Amino acid sequence: MSSVSRIESEYKSRIDAMTPAQRVARSAAMFAWTREQIARQIANQHPQLDNDSLKWKVALRLYQNDPLVCRLIERRLEDVSG
Repeated sequence: MSSVSRIESEYKSRIDAMTPAQRVARSAAMFAWTREQIARQIANQHPQLDNDSLKWKVALRLYQNDPLVCRLIERRLEDVSG
């Protein structure tokens, strides 16, 4: 068994050992971490953004593959920017 397979197997066994509540908590923590990383990237690129605009820019990146959601977010961005 390769080291990658062993790592994947160990990961799967640890996830399988979690309760549903622990899995949801882990997912929420990972999503929060992702949002924070994206916010840092955007803030570094656009330091002039206020907190509301930054929040909506993060949402826009997270939902970039959903055109309907993007249109809604862009409307909100217009409201906070204008």
